[in-house]
Amino acid sequence: MEYILIIISAIFVNNIVLAQFLGICPFMGVSNKISTAAGMGAAVTFVMTISTIFTYMIFTYILKPLGIDFLQTITYILVIAALVQMVEIILKKVSPSLYQALGVFLPLITTNCTILGVALLVIQKDYHLMQSVVFAVSTALGFALAMVVFAGIREQMEFAAIPRAMKGIPITLVTAGLLAMAFMGFAGIV
Repeated sequence: MEYILIIISAIFVNNIVLAQFLGICPFMGVSNKISTAAGMGAAVTFVMTISTIFTYMIFTYILKPLGIDFLQTITYILVIAALVQMVEIILKKVSPSLYQALGVFLPLITTNCTILGVALLVIQKDYHLMQSVVFAVSTALGFALAMVVFAGIREQMEFAAIPRAMKGIPITLVTAGLLAMAFMGFAGIV
C-alpha cells in the first residue's frame, strides 16, 4: 500500500512539473509535439531512475558516514552529468538507433532540474532504496504524462482561433496553469 501511495502521489497529486514547478524549461520548450514530449519523457525516466540509485548510494554509503553530507548538491550535479555522458557513450556504441532516437534529449537532461530535485527529495523524505526507485520512476512518469498531455493540448491549439494578443507564450502559460489546476483535482486521492 505504501508504494501505491508513492506512485499515485508522485504521478498525479505532487506532479514534479505542475505542483512543484521543477522542469519548467523542458516542459515549455520541448512540448510542441507529442513525439518529442514522449521522447523527452522516456529519456528522463531512464536517467532519473539510474541517477537516483547512484546518488542514494553515494549519500548513504559515502557522504553521510564521512560527515560531508553538505557536499550533497555539488556531488549530485557531478554524478548526474557523468551518468548522462556515460549513457550517451554507451548508447552510441551499443544501440546507435536508440542514440539517434533520443538525439538532443540526452544532453538536455544534464540541465534538467527534475533529476537533481528527485535526488534531493529522496534524501529529504528519508526513503530507503526501494522507495527511492519507486519514487524516481513514478516522478519521471508524472513528468512524462504532463509533457505528453501538454504537447497534445498545444498541438490542438494550432487549430484554435486564439486572439492575436494571446498567441505564443501567453496562451501557453494560461494553458499550463489550467493543466496544473486540473491535476490539483487529484489532491483528495492521497
